[in-house]
Amino acid sequence: MIDENKQRKSGHMFIEKLMPILLLLTAIVSVLTTLGIVFTLIFETFMFFDRVSIVEFLTAKSWYPFSQEGSYGIMPLISGTLRVSLIAVIVAVPIGLASAIYLSEYASDKTRRLIKPILEVLAGIPTIVYGFFALTFVTPILREIVPGLEIFNALSPGIVIGIMITPMIASLSEDAMSAVPNSMREGALALGATKFEVTMKVILPAALSGIVASIVLAISRAIGETMIVAVAGGSTPNLDWSVTGSIQTMTAYIVQVSTGDAGYGTTIYYSIYAVGMTLFLFTLVMNMLAQYISRRFREEY
Repeated sequence: MIDENKQRKSGHMFIEKLMPILLLLTAIVSVLTTLGIVFTLIFETFMFFDRVSIVEFLTAKSWYPFSQEGSYGIMPLISGTLRVSLIAVIVAVPIGLASAIYLSEYASDKTRRLIKPILEVLAGIPTIVYGFFALTFVTPILREIVPGLEIFNALSPGIVIGIMITPMIASLSEDAMSAVPNSMREGALALGATKFEVTMKVILPAALSGIVASIVLAISRAIGETMIVAVAGGSTPNLDWSVTGSIQTMTAYIVQVSTGDAGYGTTIYYSIYAVGMTLFLFTLVMNMLAQYISRRFREEY
């Protein structure tokens, strides 16, 4: 019996010593993977800027890499990306916040258990399915409503991306509001506030850090969306703010070139890394902004 206890104890001690090493190796793999991605983007981007001026890349107003002379101004792709993302945010933020408020403050436990999984199912639908949904269902409906709307446009994928990111805003915002102590609700109600006043003037300000962070992360997700805009947005990079015509986003251009339209080592091939680095910087800034806003408002409340 004593020997069995010693063996069991030694086994536990071995596991206790082994687990930190395994967890450290897992963390190192994650860090090395991230560094590898960043290093690849930086190296290939410098290869692109050896051939194309960075001033032209940032200031030129046309993006025609497949033309004979080649024009590599990133602004039309950024314009298309921002148009789609703005439409998505206009759709997702009101619906997501309204859903979160209902689930957190008004819905019964039974209703919450029913609705929240349905919302989360939306987040699990493949984006290629959303893309064809936008092209074959949403676009025909919008063409009946919006005059001059082309088959490929910014409006349809923007709306569908908004639907796609709604569960992210709703779920994260609902978690933030549910984390507000009940004592704050009860105190406000005891002072004579209505349920709506408690929600608007107590719960939302207290959960503002989580709500803002969820919105910023959703915007980052919209900026990086690929298949919906590739299928339903078109492939025409235009530097304007029209939502009725064909567009091209940064992610859609990467898909176009990656399907084999450019040979390895060509300027067009390296351009996808320059566009990818621009997209990476966009999403990095958005994530850092989400963290900053979250810390800032958490300190205030």
